[in-house]
Amino acid sequence: MKIKKEEIPTIMEGPGTIMRKLEGFGDMDVVYHELPKGTDFTPLLKGLPNDSCHCPHWGYIFKGAFRFIYDDGTEEVYEEGDLFYAPSGHTAIVDKDLKFIDFSPTKEHNEVLANVGRVMSQMG
Repeated sequence: MKIKKEEIPTIMEGPGTIMRKLEGFGDMDVVYHELPKGTDFTPLLKGLPNDSCHCPHWGYIFKGAFRFIYDDGTEEVYEEGDLFYAPSGHTAIVDKDLKFIDFSPTKEHNEVLANVGRVMSQMG
């Protein structure tokens, strides 16, 4: 199975932000992101266990950088050209305008996205 990035359905779009997501890539979601510097996922994870993302992610950074902050307080920066694995129990903050792709287990990813949607609707 293959797909071009442009053919992945857009599920979110805003100033400097594009999120494209395709379920059913094996048992994984494939997600392409473009996010501006300063994006902080922390507030969107409120209500999940430990108020953090319980979904692991495997990915590649095309441009920019972001920082994962794990439940134990450790931090890891992923930058342009990096392949990464982020285990469950984290949040992330974009340090430089970012373009990346990741693969995540569909079940856990959908749970996280449902929470993000609830929090965003409460924010107005």
